[in-house]
This record gives sequence, C-alpha cells and structure tokens, in this order.
Amino acid sequence: MIKSAPKRQDVPENEKWDLSHLVANDEEFEAAIPQFIERATAIQQQWQGQVHTAQDIIALIQAHEQLLTEATPYANYAQLDPETDATNEKAQMRYARFSASAAKISATLSFIDSDILALPEEILVQAQQENPNYAHVLKNLLARKQHLLHPEAEKALASLQETINAPYGLYNTTKLMDIDFPDFEVNGETYPNSYNLFEGDWEVEENTAIRREAFNAFSKELKKFENTTAKTYNTHVTTEKTIASLRGYDSVIDYLLEKQEVDRTLYDRQIDMTMAELAPHMRRYAKLLQKSHQLDTISIADLKTSLDPEFEPKITVEQSKDYLQKALAILGEEYVDMIQEAFDNSWIDFAQNEGKSTGAFCASPYGSHSYILISWTSRMNELFVLAHELGHAGHFMRANNTQTLFNSNSSTYFVEAPSTMNEMLMANYLLENSDDPRFKRWVISTIIARTYFHNFVTHLLEAAYQRQVYEKIDAGEALNASTLNTIFHSVLQQFWGEDIVINDGAELTWMRQPHYYMGLYSYTYSAGLTISTQVSQRILREGKPAVDDWLKTLSLGGSVSPVELAKTAGVDITTDQPLKETIAFIGSLVDQLEQLTEEIENQ
Repeated sequence: MIKSAPKRQDVPENEKWDLSHLVANDEEFEAAIPQFIERATAIQQQWQGQVHTAQDIIALIQAHEQLLTEATPYANYAQLDPETDATNEKAQMRYARFSASAAKISATLSFIDSDILALPEEILVQAQQENPNYAHVLKNLLARKQHLLHPEAEKALASLQETINAPYGLYNTTKLMDIDFPDFEVNGETYPNSYNLFEGDWEVEENTAIRREAFNAFSKELKKFENTTAKTYNTHVTTEKTIASLRGYDSVIDYLLEKQEVDRTLYDRQIDMTMAELAPHMRRYAKLLQKSHQLDTISIADLKTSLDPEFEPKITVEQSKDYLQKALAILGEEYVDMIQEAFDNSWIDFAQNEGKSTGAFCASPYGSHSYILISWTSRMNELFVLAHELGHAGHFMRANNTQTLFNSNSSTYFVEAPSTMNEMLMANYLLENSDDPRFKRWVISTIIARTYFHNFVTHLLEAAYQRQVYEKIDAGEALNASTLNTIFHSVLQQFWGEDIVINDGAELTWMRQPHYYMGLYSYTYSAGLTISTQVSQRILREGKPAVDDWLKTLSLGGSVSPVELAKTAGVDITTDQPLKETIAFIGSLVDQLEQLTEEIENQ
C-alpha cells in the first residue's frame, strides 16, 4: 500500500542532500549577500564610463566574472532549499530576499554590456585576440548589439528581474502548495495522491483500474486551478513578448532562440520531423502496450505503464550505484570516482516528502559539486533517471574544471545531450550483460518508455504546443485556460491519431511542467538526445576514439556554439541526417520489442 508523503522533517538525513557544502549556515549566507551588493557597486564606480581599450574590456569582464563566481554558491543555496520543500516558509523567504538582492546587483552591473558595445567594433575584435578565453563571450555580445536598449532602459529591465521572473514562482506556489490532491477510491480501497505519487507511482501502476482512476482524480483536482495557472502562464509569455518587441525582434521565438545560438531552422525541424516521422513508431509501441495489458482501448492514461508489469525489477540505492559505476566506466576513472562521491557525500536528495518538486534535476554550481534531486521509488527504471542526472553532473564537472564561469554553460540546445548519453550507455551495458529475453525486453521497453518517450514524446509534444502558444502571442492574441486546453488536445490528437484515446484531463498536461517558464527548453530534450543517440552508436562501433571525442566535447562547456560542440563529438546537426537516423533507431527498438514479445509468448 502506497502511503502519503511524509513531512520533510520526518525524512531520514541520509536521504537528503547537504547544502552546507555550498554555504555553512544561514548566518554566513545573510552576512555575504550585502557584500556582493557592495562589490557590484565598487565595480560600477570603477568602470562605468571608463571602458576605452581592449585591455579595459577584458579587465571588466574578469571583474564581473569573479564576482558572479563567488556569488554562485550563495545563489544555489537560496534556490535549492525551497525545491525540497515548498512549504518551508523560512527557505521561501530566504529565496525571496536573495532574488531581490540579485536584481539589485544585476541593475548595478547592467552598464557592462552597454559600455562595451558602445566602443568601436575593432576594439572588441582586438579584445577577442587579447584574451581568446573570452572570444566566444564577446562574439555573443556582438550578436546582441542591435537588440541592446538605452543603458537606462537596460538598468530598468535588470531592476525588474524579480518581477519578470515572478510567474514561475507563482506557478510553483500553485502547483506545490495550493493544490492538495484528495485520496481516491477503487473497489472500496482508498489510495493517497499527490504530484510525486502520481508521476512516480500511479502513472506506471500495473493495475488498470487504479491507474486510470488515479489519472481521473489527479486531472479533476488540476482542473480546479486551470484558470489561475493559465493567467500565470499568460503573464509570463506576454512579458517575454514585450521584452522581445522592445529589443526589436519580430518574433518571441527568435528572441528566445538567440540565447541558444541556433536559428529557427533547427528548432522547426526538430518539432516538425519528429511529429511526422516518430508518431507511427510510437503508435506501434502503444498498441504493444495495449496487447500486453489486454486493454479494449488504450488512452493517454495508459502510456506510461510498463510493457511487462510483472517484470519490474526492484533496486536499492546501493545497488544503483554499482550499476552506474559499471555502466559508465567507459567514460573513465574520474567519472566513476564522481559517482562514488555523489553517493557518499550527499549530493543526491532521494527523499519523497510533502512539498518536494516533481521530477528530477541536477544543479551544478560553478566551483562546487552538483546537486541531484530525485524522488526514489526503488523501481529499477530509477537507474536511468540517476544516469541522466549524473550525465549533467559529469558534463559540468569537466566543463567547470576546464573553463571559467562565462564559458562553462553550454547552450540549452546541447545541454541535454550528456544526460541522455548516460541513459544510452546504461542501456548498452544492461543489454550486453544479459541473455534473458525478458530482461532484454524490459531494458529496451524502458529505453523507449523512459528515455525516448520522455524526451522525444512528452517534451516534444510540449514543444509543439509551446510553439503554437508563441505564435498566438506573436499574433497579438491573449491566452486563457480554454485556449491552452484546445492547443494541447490538438497536439495530442495530431501525434497519436485515432490509435490512442485522448481521455478527459489529458489536455491539462500543460499545467504540469515548469519548462514553459524557461524559454524554449522543451524541444532541447529531443535535440540533445538526437546528438547522444548518434554518439552512443559511434561509441559502440569505435570505442575509445569516440569516447575521447565525447570527453573533449564535454570539456568545451560553452566556449563554442552547439553546432561546434556536436561537430567535435562527430555529429553534424546542420543536416537532417542525425534526426532521421535517430527516429529510425527508435523504430528499430520497437521492432526488437515486437520480436522479443513474440519469442517470449511462444516459449
């Protein structure tokens, strides 16, 4: 019997991460923040209006970078604590105070870009030559020159960052604090429900009656908050549109893509080709699920369940570490040591508790180790979740050790490649070390259901929905819950056709993801997985040379564009070929599932 989530204070300490690695205590945090504001003011007093030479440019950039490098642990300390418990008012207030201070620092330093770009372009080119480490930073700065506003306008926007980012906070408040999912009943038995219980347990529940009723109960409660959530989201996207227009962009999509260093061609291709060419393969997979569970019809509420529900291996945290170290050993001793340290030194928050953020993520503060949030269910598919998040940790371990802060963060177009790469390496390891058809089928179905479904279906459908939202915003239309429901329902219908029942509540999926408040993030999951699929296949074929290229790519951080990162790893994302080959590979996995299922049934 699944129990309701405990309060955070009732969770064992060994299931929690340790933020004292970032900042020792609240006293240290409170003492440090005013000092960062003072240092920002000192930089402004020294440099505003005094940037004249290439040497000045480099010195100013380095002073700015040093300040942010030292502030990063404090920023993450403030941001991460509320993620584990949204009901923690002390953590929420600390984060609010930090956000206000960060906005003040940002406003104080807003002169930097304006003053640098006011210089003749030849001086910026000279600065790139003066210190090649900042060549990419300056290249991106020059690309934004035509969209820069008057210095006072830039300062005003920077001052308003806390307000501009407020919709995301409101979304989380509604999602994690105001929505209280009631218990639901099936055949006289009562079951608890919550965001984490639904997404961690009920969505994959093998009992169809329980799974579907959990979906109905979850959706019914979500719907009560659709208008508030829609208003919050509309505020967010209209704010983005306003800023895009102020900066001279015709489309908010173009504005958001510039930050990723990719053009509209790559964005549209990822959505359009996947919607058209992946759908037939995933419909076959859905029909296989329907057959496995002996369902008259299959609906959206059934798509996350296991193909072989009676064969769902359980795993302990300690066992997961052993699997991870063996599967990812191909990436080198340093990588294996990182995994050991992550488990031994409280990098990972395993707890399931009330108020905890849903899903999983990895934060990688510059100058510190990573922090991974997950809600552990003891299902073996958590191996893939941890492998994914450790992929982010391994990426930033190498990038942060090699690059300065401003060059450490790669474009979001690429950032999901290292994480999904680890999922592929995990699958390769499990398949290579078993001859059991049923286990092989479980591995392949998990790769489809978790890795590809999550990144190439769940997030891709969100991206297709998000694109329609921004197109409406670009056209001057406002959004409400009814409009958003209609858009999402139409996207589901387009992808699944008549093969899948789009049951009531499925259209509310837009309420469940925070990615819509992070620019054009959703489509980058499939973009990253396209790169990692190609590289993982190359590793299977070539071994060490491909691994060495991959490790070199990770070390580049954000010092080059995503196109150059992919090229270093041996993938040309300027063409259709990697995406076409990846979709074909997913189709081949479905072929294998069909063959293995027939083999098992005929035994």
